[in-house]
Amino acid sequence: MTSLKETIAVVTGASRGAGKGIAVALGAQGATVYVTGRSLNEGDAALPGTVGATAEAVTRAGGRGIAVACDHRDDAQVKALFERVEREQGRIDILVNNATFLHDQLIDKGPFWKKSLALVDILDVGLRSAYVASYYAAPLMAKQNNGLIAFTSSFGASCYMHGPAYGAQKVGVDKFAKDMAVDLRGYNVAAVSIWMGMLRTDRTRRVMDSEPQKYAGFWEIAESPEFTGHLIGALYRDARRAEKSGQVLIGAELAAEYGLSDEGRTPPSHRPMLGGPTQAHPAIVE
Repeated sequence: MTSLKETIAVVTGASRGAGKGIAVALGAQGATVYVTGRSLNEGDAALPGTVGATAEAVTRAGGRGIAVACDHRDDAQVKALFERVEREQGRIDILVNNATFLHDQLIDKGPFWKKSLALVDILDVGLRSAYVASYYAAPLMAKQNNGLIAFTSSFGASCYMHGPAYGAQKVGVDKFAKDMAVDLRGYNVAAVSIWMGMLRTDRTRRVMDSEPQKYAGFWEIAESPEFTGHLIGALYRDARRAEKSGQVLIGAELAAEYGLSDEGRTPPSHRPMLGGPTQAHPAIVE
């Protein structure tokens, strides 16, 4: 599949997990993908994966992967990333804001004040850094009158999930999509937030293996990390993508609309169990 050939994408936080899957899926569709992250060597993080390995996987999938070491807590490094993309490619078509911070205590039971204060760092890496990346990508997209900014989010924006810091980060990126869409009107640049379901990642596998009875059956209904990348590719190619700009989309429902499966399966929408997104009110106060 080469339907994204000549397309330039940046996927942040792509050493492993959702970011890696999204990058590889965009590569499978022919895109050139800049993959960012802090993991340069195996062992840099508790879980396997590096930006170099992801870039190689993107290239093997049929695209062109370019690894960029970037700590998204550092605005200067983010600025340098987009300067490099502009210098080397002259454009950016897709930005996927996926970089975040996940503390090992995230899924521990108990109130937030009994967990590490470091959990709040998700607001710096998972929220603030998405704003900064969009800040540098948006003018490039506006200049070329084309682009898509996608935020990875979850049902934690609707229900209690992993505590208030996690939920606030998800609500925050949803609001970024809603409000950036207003600013991007007239530039043919769409901004959306996509709620992913449970993902079949190394992190998820580790959690499930620790409590197999509790999570029995969940792996079978979980989404592949590549699934959201195929959705983003389809959305970018959609001639009517502007109609979805500013929306918060449930990935499984978007797949049904586009007629896409996930490795031959149809992932369920968790809306009935976990709630659905609240869309933006049409009022605009400037």
